[in-house]
Amino acid sequence: MSWDVSYYHTIDVGDTLVTAGRTVTEADVGSFAGVSGDDNRLHTDATSMADSTFGERIALGPLVFSMTTGLPWGRRPSEERDAIVAFYGVDSLRFTGHTFVGNTIHVESTVAAKTPADREDAAGIVRYETEVVDQDDETVLYCDPIVLFECACRDGPKRVPSPFPHPKRPPSLQN
Repeated sequence: MSWDVSYYHTIDVGDTLVTAGRTVTEADVGSFAGVSGDDNRLHTDATSMADSTFGERIALGPLVFSMTTGLPWGRRPSEERDAIVAFYGVDSLRFTGHTFVGNTIHVESTVAAKTPADREDAAGIVRYETEVVDQDDETVLYCDPIVLFECACRDGPKRVPSPFPHPKRPPSLQN
């Protein structure tokens, strides 16, 4: 089997990506609350939240995080999208501010580290330092998403098995 240079090898530590803004809507919050089963009044009860310290409902944190993973997708070149095998995980996820219906958020992401994969079917792992910023330039979330990139094979794409082929936690998470 012969190998070409993969897209992974064109990525440099320090590369940045900034997405366009996306406004969080009432439909986003309602739909995500329904899908996730999280009907906490913080997200779903406008009347009780009007008298709260927040003054209104707040968007679900996992919704904002989901937008964090989705917003960069459309900004990635097609070659990069094709080379991504999997969302491998996330480290250091923290919600540092509130997001309300009507807020507009965007993602700012920087390549923080690259690690060659210790397997023949993948080129490497990329860790991004990522912030979600609202319309007031306030960071509302930060995290380090981790992405697995495939190798480039002249003989055609190769199915990459799960990095965790057994239904148990990886050793690094068993502590």
